[in-house]
Amino acid sequence: MRQSVKFLRDGELVELNNVEPNETLLDYLRLREGSCGTKEGCGEGDCGACSVAIGSLKNGKLEYQAVNSCIQLLGMMDGKEIITVDDLSKSSRAKGSQELHPVQDAMLRHHGSQCGFCTPGIVMSLFTLYHAEIEANRNTINDQLAGNLCRCTGYRPIIDAALESCTGKAEDRFHEDAQVRTDKLNKLDDKEDLFIGDDAKFFAAPASTKTLASIYEKHPDAVIVAGATDVGLWITKQLRDLPKIIHIGRVAELQKITHNNDEITIGAGVTYANAKEILATIDPDVAEIIRRIGSTQVRASGTIGGNIANGSPIGDSPPLLIALNAKLSLQKGTHSREIDLEDFFIDYGKQDRKEGEFVSKIRVPKLSSNESFRSYKISKRFDQDISALLAAFRLTIDNGKITQARIAYGGMAGTPKRAEHTEKALQGIDLNASQTWEKAAQALEQDFTPLSDMRASAGYRIEAAKGLLIKALHEISNEKAGQQGNQTRVIGVREAV
Repeated sequence: MRQSVKFLRDGELVELNNVEPNETLLDYLRLREGSCGTKEGCGEGDCGACSVAIGSLKNGKLEYQAVNSCIQLLGMMDGKEIITVDDLSKSSRAKGSQELHPVQDAMLRHHGSQCGFCTPGIVMSLFTLYHAEIEANRNTINDQLAGNLCRCTGYRPIIDAALESCTGKAEDRFHEDAQVRTDKLNKLDDKEDLFIGDDAKFFAAPASTKTLASIYEKHPDAVIVAGATDVGLWITKQLRDLPKIIHIGRVAELQKITHNNDEITIGAGVTYANAKEILATIDPDVAEIIRRIGSTQVRASGTIGGNIANGSPIGDSPPLLIALNAKLSLQKGTHSREIDLEDFFIDYGKQDRKEGEFVSKIRVPKLSSNESFRSYKISKRFDQDISALLAAFRLTIDNGKITQARIAYGGMAGTPKRAEHTEKALQGIDLNASQTWEKAAQALEQDFTPLSDMRASAGYRIEAAKGLLIKALHEISNEKAGQQGNQTRVIGVREAV
């Protein structure tokens, strides 16, 4: 069992054996290293000023992703490469100057910076897009920068700089020595369990489910961390001291995605970014909801398993997966069990998870040929915002009639919850008889008594929930009739099949 964290800093090995469980990557960079180009803004993963690029191997190839260093724990960097804005420019002794990175150069020439506080994070987000091997357009750039806030310059010159520099052809020094960096990362992947500390206080990063189960059985009071997009805020905003942390990011079994003609199985440690492509094969709406979960930085770190395990009533993935009739696997020691995902959520803040038991994987059935799916997210901001409510609908249709309905909402109760009265009210409805839809929508008042809070009033939530059901029925009826129905979408169009 290894007792030190190893990572690459701009290609050079760093090994630390004095890593505190709660130490963030941002604090390490600024306070220990003195690399102060990376800024601290919100401290909760929203503003993007602290964005850095993390290099890791995906299918043997080096890939860079932007993350929020303010809520990433230092121990989670084991086996990764860290690139910050301090590393981008290249010294030229002959010229006695610094050669700017192409992204930095474009930002400078297009006047993409004013106060400059947010600029390092923006540059690092664009650095990862620069290395993504895609020719960026305005939509991909907007997605990439949704988690980087600028209150001074405005986005037009920033986007102009991105359009010029992110052409899909990386020609910087990081591209030139990518194989060297890849080889070094391969050497860091020693498959050893990591444990720094003692039984009273530690950071652990097991390399197998066997070790994970053993440590968690022994320390059921430890906090399991996947992407830290939630737990990171416990540290930075709630100022909680978490003496025992178990990071699951190095458990190979929990990073796997398998699929066949009938279902997709996703390990609890799979990030949204890595799950999006395969989940999009179920339905485009699944991919669109994932695109609107947090930001690029959040999706690169946050996991579907973590979103389920923390039990939030406004988590975006549980309603989707409940509507799709997903199954959840839990493990304690050598014993595992599988339950319906909807049964995992018992009450607000209470889940069906025994002491020492952890979420291991999620099994998601694919749609049958006679099933249609729709899902919608309602939030105050379109991008990077927490849901006021999220609705997911799976309808089985035979000869133009709904024979079965499976509907789930988030944000309407203390847990993600199915709308069972509404499901029954929809059975037998003719999709062509739109005059019957409103009566079915009224059944939602029997299923939910939502609360009012800062995101939405109870009245708004119930009326929005009804409207989304009508919208889904409208789109699906148009789909079955071979019509577009694009008047229902602000962003994107559902093509008829």
